[in-house]
Amino acid sequence: MAIDLASKIRDIPDFPTTGTLFKDIMPLVADPAAFRESIDRLAEWAGPRAPDIILGAEARGFIFGGALAYALGCGFVPARKPGKLPWKTVEATYALEYGNDTLQIHADAIAAGQRVIVLDDVLATGGTASAKVKLVEQLGGIVVGALFVVELTFLGGRERLAGYDSHALIAY
Repeated sequence: MAIDLASKIRDIPDFPTTGTLFKDIMPLVADPAAFRESIDRLAEWAGPRAPDIILGAEARGFIFGGALAYALGCGFVPARKPGKLPWKTVEATYALEYGNDTLQIHADAIAAGQRVIVLDDVLATGGTASAKVKLVEQLGGIVVGALFVVELTFLGGRERLAGYDSHALIAY
């Protein structure tokens, strides 16, 4: 029987700012059966797209991204905050629902023509996802999908990914 993954998501009001309802995926990750099922469902969608790389942003994107890359037998590339990577980087700055941020990846992390799925725990306004798309394309990679555990549909993030194959396991 399938696990109701949405039942494993905890709502936290007024985090990180007043008026924001944060969707906390940590109870899902802490539940071994729910975490396994979430990775299996992500892999079911991602597998047919034959990615070479999963690109996940820190920090929660690392949790799902590394596990998904392992399940699919492909590589994982971390997108990190500035100053966290030790070698030459490329970067993209983007707007969040509560501020601005920048992500960097190593300049040699994605080769021209590599097939990449950008993955994150939550699709909100689409800022982080669109920044990851820009990083992939800046290096000549091909975005074959944008994949999320949770989508907050009322924030319209999917519109920023128009033209890209996008999917979320849970939609609010």
